Amino acid sequence: MRVAVLSDIHGNRHALEAVLDEVATSGATDVWCLGDVVGYGADPDPCVALVADRAALCLAGNHDLAVTGDLPLDDFSRGAALAARWTQEVIAPESLDFLGSLTTHGAAGPIGLYHGSPRDPVWEYVTNALLAELCFDVLTQRVALVGHSHIALSFVRTEGHPATGEKRRAGDHMDLAEGEWLLNPGSVGQPRDGDPRAAWLLLDTDAWRAEWKRTAYDIAGAAAAIRHARLPESLAQRLENGK
Repeated sequence: MRVAVLSDIHGNRHALEAVLDEVATSGATDVWCLGDVVGYGADPDPCVALVADRAALCLAGNHDLAVTGDLPLDDFSRGAALAARWTQEVIAPESLDFLGSLTTHGAAGPIGLYHGSPRDPVWEYVTNALLAELCFDVLTQRVALVGHSHIALSFVRTEGHPATGEKRRAGDHMDLAEGEWLLNPGSVGQPRDGDPRAAWLLLDTDAWRAEWKRTAYDIAGAAAAIRHARLPESLAQRLENGK
């Protein structure tokens, strides 16, 4: 099975639509979303509707939980809290119901799915090999997918060796047939690895191969929507800078 793995869409309709258009020609038969469908961006309802329609499974991220009221806004940075509060004010009831139905972790066959990490599905950022090592120690599956950091990454641990990892760029391929793996597709809606293009992952669960993808989209349009909604200017600038 070929799966398109998406994460951290953050209300960016322009990015999500562009990614889904590319997914449609990729050979992927399923779409999985690792959470944070909303937050930061100006189009929460279209993003929820697209994910609800296209994704075979979806997790809840910390920003989704903020919008549903399951996490206090005091736990977030000022810009994130302002965006979550704005989203609470404008989001449709049916979108809120969808977000409220999601869980922060799960599994799809032999693959573990987490918004944050296997140790803390809500908050932990897996950004270095030491944290990956600790996650491998509690992971019950050989391969797991994580989001949350907005950085495309892979970590691997083979028998007798410590975990290693690195950032992933567009077109990178990995053979997952051996070892334990943590894979992060990067962020669809707000990349933070210096490449402003929308990030996602194409996973082949039969051949055990992964390919990191980047999709160009209308960044100016997404930034203009943020400014039109009078959300913090920094949120528009992050899209333009990819940081």
